[in-house]
Amino acid sequence: MRRISTDMPNNDMQYYLRRQEEGLANIQAKIAGQTKIKELRDDPLAASHAVRYESYLARLERFEQNTLYARDHFNQTDTYLKQVNDVLQRIRELSVQGANGTMVPEDMKYMAVEVNELLKDIVAVANAVGPDGRQLFAGDKAFTEPFRIVEGMVEGGGENMVVRVEYRGAGASRKTEVTDGTYSTLDIGGGEAFWAEKMQIFSGFDASAYRVTAQAAFYVDGEEISLNPGDTLQTIVAKINESPAPVKAFIDPETNGLALEGTNPHLIRMEDQQGSQVLQDLGLIRANADAGAPNWNTAASRVSGGSAFDMVIRLRDALFRGDYDFVGTQGIGGIDLALNNVQSRLAEIGSRQERAEMTWKRINAEIPNVTAALSRESSLDFAKAATDLGMLEFAHKASLQTAAKVLSPTLLDFLR
Repeated sequence: MRRISTDMPNNDMQYYLRRQEEGLANIQAKIAGQTKIKELRDDPLAASHAVRYESYLARLERFEQNTLYARDHFNQTDTYLKQVNDVLQRIRELSVQGANGTMVPEDMKYMAVEVNELLKDIVAVANAVGPDGRQLFAGDKAFTEPFRIVEGMVEGGGENMVVRVEYRGAGASRKTEVTDGTYSTLDIGGGEAFWAEKMQIFSGFDASAYRVTAQAAFYVDGEEISLNPGDTLQTIVAKINESPAPVKAFIDPETNGLALEGTNPHLIRMEDQQGSQVLQDLGLIRANADAGAPNWNTAASRVSGGSAFDMVIRLRDALFRGDYDFVGTQGIGGIDLALNNVQSRLAEIGSRQERAEMTWKRINAEIPNVTAALSRESSLDFAKAATDLGMLEFAHKASLQTAAKVLSPTLLDFLR
């Protein structure tokens, strides 16, 4: 049974006034935060949906940035490869002129000097740096200059001529996520873009009796080939051919050794996994060699298949010698191989550009839809909130006025 006292009306009035003030504070906080969910208990179901929408929206915004970066990166790569294509076309024009037999040796030397300068221009493009400071054609060695010119003496051309171009980059392993679980390869390595012939590597090691003694693995063009104890050369060949690596493996009938051939013009990269030395044992790569290519064991294997730079150098040297026959056959043929590969890579970049563009458009259409769904779950109806706030303020003001009349202060209130 509740005891009636003179304090009871005052306590009750203060209790209900505080409840009204709490309601006012809540609605004001929601208006300030522009959300109808201040605490999970306000609407548990809407709160759970809003969390999922916010997480998905954050991922979409990240994918949008990734596709924009990929698109810009592909545009830059496309621009530089087109420049290389134009330079190679000019070199081919010179080779056609040098092969018609009407040029005097002096004119052919002048043409060879121009080819040498054009070669340097191709190397400069191959060493191009993007606006983010990364080398475009160095693969995952993005801060290493991929190509290095070695100059020396060339017969008929004098000193300070390009005698070879060395590749120091790696494979194109950088990828960016464009949708959930879907990745787009960003780079085309210099070993892919600036190659001309299909590489062939023939090991001179007789591996007919070879057996893998322990669990091991190696990499071919970035693809892992796992081996088990007891695996033979035939098993190794089969596993390489079953992998996504763009190479074909077979057994050399002359040496009974492992042989590899590229399915398209590119620099074949090989590497033993740490703690394994299968490729070293088979005579394909050198011991203690740096990761990546070229690290072939040329003392125990035969390697063929040149780069676009090799084709240009061979043509230039033939022009210096005045060798019309070589220029008209192997010289033009080598440049055509380099051109075909560059144009193939341009087509590949173009398809990546188109995919990035289509993905970006799809994400841009999806972001507003997810934002609208999130807004429906968590955004505040300002018209309703303003009405509720006005009603609460009016009720609170009326309550204060009523309390002032009902609970009029007396002398005892001041004495307490």
